Amino acid sequence: MNTEMHADKTVTGRTNDSGGRRRSLWKSPAIFTVLVMQIPLLGSHFVDGWNWSSGDFVLVGTLLFGIGLTYELVTRNRDAIAYRAAVGIAIAAAFLLAWVNVVQMADVTHAAVMYFAVPIVGGIGAAVARLQPKGMARALFATALAQALVLAVGLIILNTRNPQVSSWTPPALRGFGLNAFFLMLFVGSALLFRKAGRGESVAGAL
Repeated sequence: MNTEMHADKTVTGRTNDSGGRRRSLWKSPAIFTVLVMQIPLLGSHFVDGWNWSSGDFVLVGTLLFGIGLTYELVTRNRDAIAYRAAVGIAIAAAFLLAWVNVVQMADVTHAAVMYFAVPIVGGIGAAVARLQPKGMARALFATALAQALVLAVGLIILNTRNPQVSSWTPPALRGFGLNAFFLMLFVGSALLFRKAGRGESVAGAL
């Protein structure tokens, strides 16, 4: 009897492929994109200097939808809150890091291109881990280490090119704080993945 009930639940659960109750992959990303895009839309109307073109809206909207869809694809078979939160933090941190450094490359320094190695490390780690929580924890720790190494290399380059200028100028301090912020996001994601992996181990033991 219990076996039949379990089978019925599986057939009608959210991951059912044959017409049962199932969460849509595109619906949540679409809603997320529409809600977030209200910010630049309002900014373009009410904030001086915020003049986005239609191409900017299309580009950012596409990126946001892609992020939401990626999150849904990665977490569609995972119900653990820790795992879902870890994925959300990791994807958001990678997107924000890339966005910030695109701006840095355009307006400040081309050396910011080094930071694109950080999400690449995370992506390779995730592929090797096959999205399993314990492997993902190691991948995100490696991503945090890559973030720290890029900062260290950047400071070395700065001191080499301008030895008479201290690295701890206000702009450098702001950059250090921003790097620390991203590093903490990646470490936090790794810890959540580790927690999810421990939860799976306990559930398997039972």
